[in-house]
Amino acid sequence: MSNPLDKLKKLKGRSLKEFQTRGGQAMLAYSEKLGIRGKLLADDEFLNVISPGAIDPSLGISAESLRDKFYANSNATFFPSISNLEESVRLLCDHLKGRPDRYFIEQADKIIEGRIDLLGFRDLDFGTPIDWHYEPVSETHCPIKHWKQFDEADSRETGDKKIIWELNRHRHFFTLGVSYRISGNEKYAACFAEHLNSWMDQNPPGIGVNWVSSLEVAFRVMSWLWAFHLFRDSKAFTTDLFFDALKFLFAQGRHIEKYLSTYYSPNTHLTGEALGLFYLGTQLSFFDRAEHWRALGEEILTAELERQVRPDGIYFEQSTWYQRYTTDFYTHFLILQKLNGSRLSSGQHRKMVSVVRSLLDSQLLFTRPDGTSPLIGDDDGGTMLPVTTDRPDDFRSSLATGAVIFERGDYKLIAEESKQGVLWLLGPKGLAVFESIGEHAPSMQSKGFKSSGFYVMRDGWSKEDNYLLIDAGEVGSLNGGHGHADTLAIELAVGGRTMLVDPGTYTYHKSLEQRNCYRSSPAHNTLTIDDKSSSEFGGTFSWDAMADAEVDSWISQDRFDFIEARHNGYRRLENSPADCTRSILFLKNDYWIMRDFVKTVGEHQYQQNFHFDTGTNPTIVSPENGIAFVEAGEGEREGMRLFTFGDNGSWQRKDGWISKCYGQRQNAPFIRFVSKGIGPQEFLTFIIPVEPGFERPKVLETEVAGGRAFVVNYRNYQDLFVFADGGMTVRTEFFNTDFAFLWARISAGEKLPEEFVLINGRNFTLNGREVLNNPENFEFATARRFGSRLNVRTSKSVFSVSIPQKNSRTFIVKSTPEVDI
Repeated sequence: MSNPLDKLKKLKGRSLKEFQTRGGQAMLAYSEKLGIRGKLLADDEFLNVISPGAIDPSLGISAESLRDKFYANSNATFFPSISNLEESVRLLCDHLKGRPDRYFIEQADKIIEGRIDLLGFRDLDFGTPIDWHYEPVSETHCPIKHWKQFDEADSRETGDKKIIWELNRHRHFFTLGVSYRISGNEKYAACFAEHLNSWMDQNPPGIGVNWVSSLEVAFRVMSWLWAFHLFRDSKAFTTDLFFDALKFLFAQGRHIEKYLSTYYSPNTHLTGEALGLFYLGTQLSFFDRAEHWRALGEEILTAELERQVRPDGIYFEQSTWYQRYTTDFYTHFLILQKLNGSRLSSGQHRKMVSVVRSLLDSQLLFTRPDGTSPLIGDDDGGTMLPVTTDRPDDFRSSLATGAVIFERGDYKLIAEESKQGVLWLLGPKGLAVFESIGEHAPSMQSKGFKSSGFYVMRDGWSKEDNYLLIDAGEVGSLNGGHGHADTLAIELAVGGRTMLVDPGTYTYHKSLEQRNCYRSSPAHNTLTIDDKSSSEFGGTFSWDAMADAEVDSWISQDRFDFIEARHNGYRRLENSPADCTRSILFLKNDYWIMRDFVKTVGEHQYQQNFHFDTGTNPTIVSPENGIAFVEAGEGEREGMRLFTFGDNGSWQRKDGWISKCYGQRQNAPFIRFVSKGIGPQEFLTFIIPVEPGFERPKVLETEVAGGRAFVVNYRNYQDLFVFADGGMTVRTEFFNTDFAFLWARISAGEKLPEEFVLINGRNFTLNGREVLNNPENFEFATARRFGSRLNVRTSKSVFSVSIPQKNSRTFIVKSTPEVDI
């Protein structure tokens, strides 16, 4: 039994308008349960919802005239692929290399047999005929009752609603429709007609689990409208069936309109519902509610744009999957707006274009070298429509469509061949435009998304380049419902190969234990303390406490990127609170150096977690002389080595799981560096590519006064990395500095380094010559030596100095961890 005090707490801070909206929705739902509202209109009643004058009076209002009106209207107002369907299908077959059977017909044949692939599940059996209220994974039959009597977050009587709802979105109608168009075989149309009929029989308005979520209703109406076009000429899609479906479309439109997620789920639920209303309002213009639906959808989509998309172009729930939803919603809206005559003001239109472009820009930067996108935060596995056969974590179809809309050659370069969405949304002419656009690399490689806290480091746009993404933002808006405890976690690709990954989501409802496992901090590539999460779990879509993160420094230069960020998630530890800081120096075209610092006074256990992608084959290497490290990669392919330095630590390998699509999971290597310590703790991690043609990299720590120093043997260089503790001056044979981070490179046979990168300091002396001396800190400095001249660039100025060529000892790596400097 629920606690009345909990309900009272939920009412705190709500506006009068929210009370009025929620109260009105509750009264409507109650009247439906009493049978006063919500029934399917009889034929004569339905004719009364057709706008006067919408149909030529000489024809009269009938199933035939409504069907003719629908198709005549859509020639100009629906997506261009439909008005030139034969050519669109031909081009699709060309794109699929003459094997459409592999992508569509094989799937359609399985659907006819009653075996349907949904989300990450394969060959799900919903019975013959289909039971639209059955969840086959848990073998649960949902009760038939009014939709308001279901608890959306409770899976005990329904199983995983995601599975039921994904089926009832009717995305598979698109697969059947494309197969029908490719083959001309009426069996696909007959299956569609059978499914449509049986769905209407089993789902009277307001009854059953498939009316619980207005978003799911919106997805369904969009699928139906697309299917109407794909099966336009089929014998199975009769005028009578069309007429019956129209009545259900009207009922579903009214349901969305009455039960908008304005306060319940004001996220992609609300924008998806608004898009569904806009679809209905523009495509079924003969309904008397059509104008209202169009205007309401347009109003919501316009109002929610700035609320749900941050100024940096990131969706406000910190989920890349829901960001994709948002991008696709607004892309569909922009296209339909243009086809139906935009009613936005010039200012609103400019803002809409600007924000959609920023959504695509961020998606561009997030794309990994292999073309996939990291699955940060929740991934619900669904999409609007299956307009592309790309793998679930490949979002580039959206970029390809954006390339045409905004004439962006950089979008096209990264999208490559992911152009099926272009064909379906923009038609053959849109595809021709895509092919004509000149490709060019994006102007930016690395970027900090400061409003959201995501930071991307990369050194190029080829398939062989390096990539790192760190999440230094909040868990997410709306109580972090779709966010994970991934504060300061990283994603990594080395030499173009994805190495370290987010675990994904796997499930919402299978069990709370599984749900929390995938959104916990230990499941992410971040430092954990006492194996706890930095944010504390609440319900399935909530948190009892969330970590706050703050970025102290972000520097992006041609030679390097640097970030330093911290979070307070472990201040809640009972035995001894702790603050965590993570700093990452990315030496472009070389490697990464990561420092984790924990400020605490008590004793804790520490876990540096690394979740590897499948197929990377990491192994823990323990040489007889030297420190243990991790090596990942196969044979002669490029891989990486991972060196972590911390007090009394050791490497462990554990069983791990990652999910690349909702409902599907795979065993994946999980390796962690574990240690135990009292008081402040520091961990230095070197992530270094292993490249063919070069000796494998080595890292050794050496003593230095005033800080910590490491020698890195990489390619044909010997590099030195120094961290200065607390502003102390580090003194060596050839330089003195108080910069917090110093990296130097020396080539074989040289006595002085030829290159320096310095972060956050005031003083730097090289070979007795004062190079930098300032009362205030330099944010950074870089220097390149050519003979005796040192060319220096700082955050304040650019200059050149002469360096004395006095005798210096070269720092060399010996067979022990001791190194001369």
